[in-house]
Amino acid sequence: MQELLVDFITSLDGYGGAEGWPGWWGLEGPEYLSWLGQEGERNYTILMGANTYRLMYGFTSQVGTPGSDLGSEEEDSMAELTNARKVVFSSTLQSPLPWANTQLISGDAVEAVRKMKQESDHPLTTLGSVSLGRSLLKAGLVDRFRVGIFPVITGSTGSDRIYDGYPDVALDMISSRTFDGRILMLEYVPRVLTAPPGMNSGS
Repeated sequence: MQELLVDFITSLDGYGGAEGWPGWWGLEGPEYLSWLGQEGERNYTILMGANTYRLMYGFTSQVGTPGSDLGSEEEDSMAELTNARKVVFSSTLQSPLPWANTQLISGDAVEAVRKMKQESDHPLTTLGSVSLGRSLLKAGLVDRFRVGIFPVITGSTGSDRIYDGYPDVALDMISSRTFDGRILMLEYVPRVLTAPPGMNSGS
């Protein structure tokens, strides 16, 4: 059985992005970008929805082009992502997808991931894809939950609220780390709850 990691980056108030702000809220640093490059070499199959696919493919198409807004470390990270195995869940995109090493699945994502966990040769991780991560967590398929918290509050401009629609979840911390003196990375084992902790109704 392969591991499934749900992986998000958020503002302190739980938004996945913000209108008018650059990627990573403009706060990515060399230590964080270096870690991203190392993570890309850990042999995961990356799972995402259609919106994340369009966004990230748009970023990677800038790599090596004149006038690109990406720095060299960001370009390295995008190149790693292009080389990685990727699966996109969408009923609107059409195959074949132009992004290299990308498979399209149009059926039920939860059942497809359940089968992938049983049959894949590689561990699985999500990239962005708020609704996909929520569905997989509700289904009890998530082994690890990791969130990178960036030191901004985007109450006026924030978009993509990460936790709306989630069930109640207990999180058992397994690691924490700070990058570039400002980005906090927290990693947990999640347990979906049927009642508040201590109510003896199981988890």
